[in-house]
Amino acid sequence: MIHEYLLLIVSMLLAVLLLVMLGQSLKISYPIFLVIAGLLISFIPGIPYIQIDPELVFLIFLPPILYEAAWFTSWHDFWKWKRPISLLAFGLVFITSTVIAFVSEAMIPGFTLALGFLLGGIISPPDAVAATSVLKGTQIPKRLLTILEGESLVNDASSLIVFKFALAAILTGQFIMQKAVTDFFLLAGMGIVVGLAVAMLMYLIHKYLPTNPNIDTALTLLTPYVMYIGAEHFHFSGVMAVVSGGLFLSYRSHRILTFQSRLQSHGVWNTVIFLINGTVFILIGLELPVIVNGLQGVSKGEVIKYGLLISALTIGIRFVWTYINAFLPRYLFKSIRENEKNPGWKGAFVISFAAMRGVVSLAAAFSIPLVLTTNEAFPQRNTILFITFIVILVTLVGQGLALPFLLKWLDIKEIDDIAPEEEQEAGIQIRLKQAALQVLTEKHEVNLADNELVANLKTQLENDLALTRQKLDSLECAESNLEELSVFHHVTKELIQIQREELAVLRAEKLFSDEMLRKQAAQLDLDEARLTGTAH
Repeated sequence: MIHEYLLLIVSMLLAVLLLVMLGQSLKISYPIFLVIAGLLISFIPGIPYIQIDPELVFLIFLPPILYEAAWFTSWHDFWKWKRPISLLAFGLVFITSTVIAFVSEAMIPGFTLALGFLLGGIISPPDAVAATSVLKGTQIPKRLLTILEGESLVNDASSLIVFKFALAAILTGQFIMQKAVTDFFLLAGMGIVVGLAVAMLMYLIHKYLPTNPNIDTALTLLTPYVMYIGAEHFHFSGVMAVVSGGLFLSYRSHRILTFQSRLQSHGVWNTVIFLINGTVFILIGLELPVIVNGLQGVSKGEVIKYGLLISALTIGIRFVWTYINAFLPRYLFKSIRENEKNPGWKGAFVISFAAMRGVVSLAAAFSIPLVLTTNEAFPQRNTILFITFIVILVTLVGQGLALPFLLKWLDIKEIDDIAPEEEQEAGIQIRLKQAALQVLTEKHEVNLADNELVANLKTQLENDLALTRQKLDSLECAESNLEELSVFHHVTKELIQIQREELAVLRAEKLFSDEMLRKQAAQLDLDEARLTGTAH
């Protein structure tokens, strides 16, 4: 039995890799392509049905996805745009859940208000991975990307709390608004407390115990699970625990991780998150036969109609809410008009359109129990599952495929006064090299006079500083200078490739150890990674 499971897992991972490569060649974002591919594969005769275990999805997949997103989120930007992020992550989730609850109760026969809130909590949170993957490589203002990523960090918690309250109301037959509001703040607040407590513990372990890159990397992989399980054990929000703890440790990572640990953990995390995301999105497509088979005795045409109407309503609510919150506060408060540039109708349109549902929605739907506490079948479970799947298809595949073309048509420019990444990188390098030169000149005068190596180090820093300033001037000046910068990148890459070829010759000559040759190859990789623009 274990061999069959292992073969299935290996086959799925291999399929994910091949499909991602095919999607890249077709210029289709991999979450969208994997969902479509999973759908098509599910129709192949003889393909085994794959039933997702909701507990496994939440426990295995959700913590590392959230932790990785929190780790690479800028706390400065997150706090700067906390108002629009909060309005989307909390306000929009509650508005969407409420509207969906009343509309579905009125539209779907046998649907109660509690079932409507259950459905609303399931389909309200957009998927962070899908949005980031679709937007990768597109020209989108930094503010909009920060808001979308920040919203996706927090809205999972608010939507799952709505889901849990609605589920509890259905199972117990009781719902007290005052208690629900109190419990919401308790679940979210105590989840943050647990996350920060675990983060502080991990901070002390990294900082004061004799770790090495392997231990540091392993600890970063374990940390989100400790946060999530710890919070859920006390019936608090595991999502808020992982997000708050991830932000805390990310902000202080330079104090606790060596450069070897950062390099190693970064590579490991990239691979792990890629495999997790790929597996989850192909599983979404493969779940279609399971969901369809569960609709026995229910009109599929009617449920498809409900799903499409609810999808359109969900998208429409987001448009209305986003435009109101983009412009109404600016009209009411002078301080906002003075401190924030107008996002324009294009910015609000992108925020409204780039909201695709994914793994959290499907996992929440599958976590609905099969029976009530009275051992009766859970009402409308299969209908909720199928509607959720329709919403995922419409938003992820439909909006996801249209979004790159929409962004190209809108041709939206940077809203805030933010320098291009290359200019920012050159500016940072100039400050770093100036600081190093100042210390070298003021504190090491004797070494500069007596030690030729130290003197050459100063010369190298001065040359690097002059080269970086020239690059910055080229970026800020005329188009001819930009062409010079492009040639510089091309020549630098060519020289790095020549050095790689020479390493291959040295390896064949067996004059040096393989270990030292690998270190030099890694250094060349780092040199190439430092290049910007066309070198990327």
